[in-house]
Amino acid sequence: MKIVISGAGDVGSHLARLLSHEDQDILVIDPDAEKLERLDAKYNLMTLTGNPTSFSTLREAQADQADLFIAVMPSESSNMLACAMAKSLGARRTVGRIENYDYMQPMNRAFATRMGVDQLIYPEDLAAEQIVTALERTWVRHWFEIHDGQIIVVGVRLHGNPPLVGMQLKEFASTNHSFHVSAIKRHNDTIIPRGDDRMLENDILYITTTRDHVADLLALTGKTPTRVRRVLVMGAGKIARRLIDMAGDRFKFTVIDRDIDACRRLSERCPEASVYHGDARDIDLWSDVGIDDIDAFIALTASSETNILACLTAKEEGVPKTIAEVEDIQFINQAEGLNIGSIINKKLLASSKIFQMLIDSDDNNARCLALTDAEVAEFEVRPGAKITKTPIKDVSIPRDITLAGLIRDGHGMLVTGGTHVLPGDRVVVFCLAGTLHKVEKLFK
Repeated sequence: MKIVISGAGDVGSHLARLLSHEDQDILVIDPDAEKLERLDAKYNLMTLTGNPTSFSTLREAQADQADLFIAVMPSESSNMLACAMAKSLGARRTVGRIENYDYMQPMNRAFATRMGVDQLIYPEDLAAEQIVTALERTWVRHWFEIHDGQIIVVGVRLHGNPPLVGMQLKEFASTNHSFHVSAIKRHNDTIIPRGDDRMLENDILYITTTRDHVADLLALTGKTPTRVRRVLVMGAGKIARRLIDMAGDRFKFTVIDRDIDACRRLSERCPEASVYHGDARDIDLWSDVGIDDIDAFIALTASSETNILACLTAKEEGVPKTIAEVEDIQFINQAEGLNIGSIINKKLLASSKIFQMLIDSDDNNARCLALTDAEVAEFEVRPGAKITKTPIKDVSIPRDITLAGLIRDGHGMLVTGGTHVLPGDRVVVFCLAGTLHKVEKLFK
């Protein structure tokens, strides 16, 4: 598949990294030659220095032959224009990142389609969805639903002394349960564990299960779900607006922002929220808005450092659930090692969504990518595939890949050593980023 990416910023670069492992024909366009040199040095792709809204540049990039044209430049208008131009040249499918939610309204989507933009990505919408999920499931760090929720992957940190702490995976496997520890995030490393690995305090476990057994996971991990009603938000920007719109009456929002104009806009757009003009770093102001009664604190300022520190402070003030927007990708691993609850990154979410669009165009598999260094994939098993020949325990599977679950006849189940995979099954694979190609041959 030929893929052209316009824009070598954080989203474009992260997409390029993901796709470079997938044996695709990738070309990245950007006016900044230095950015492209860094991509050239790291990944298996081609680059072109030029203006993505120039017909001559697009022709040189062979955009007319692109199966997928992705525009993720900083400017919304440039993305829309680049998609329109690429479509007019013959690009099969176009995706553009936007900054204005108006384009997402059903009455306005037709306009983008007529322009030649097949799919729109609004990162603030994706971030708001993630935050709502985090507020509804306060005890988890990550929550993925696969195949309409038949398989669920939960990311949860081990605190205190729950039953799993100190246990080897082979010990856990010998007990009667319905869980598969698919990965362990320890400090800055993600581990695909084996039987001799132990689960330690402060590990983030990625556990695969089915919907019927999620409640049983609480006792094993020592978690107690809390109901969120009152939410304090630091920052009155686009994510806050989408969050309040999306959440409806499920939560009562109080928002603080130093920008008086942002406060006015949010008050007009979301009259049901209580909006305060002030510095949300001021602890005295927190007292004024009733921090003692707050169930969740969300930091959405433009500064990753401010958001992280604010969440740490909110934890010290006794707020049960905190969520930080961390836009600097290099800070994510460090932030996940701190006691600040959930991490939201619009760039990773946008990249994951675009990647999902790419994979969904191929009926063979579908992916959910919301981690910095790991991915979850769903493969359909073809008749005669190697993996159907013997039980899983006799299949040679690479060290950095694990088969977590499968969907058979529309129902989810876990994979064990004795599982015999059948043609037509959809197998859920958890692996380190860039290693999935090692196992694809098992399913063909």
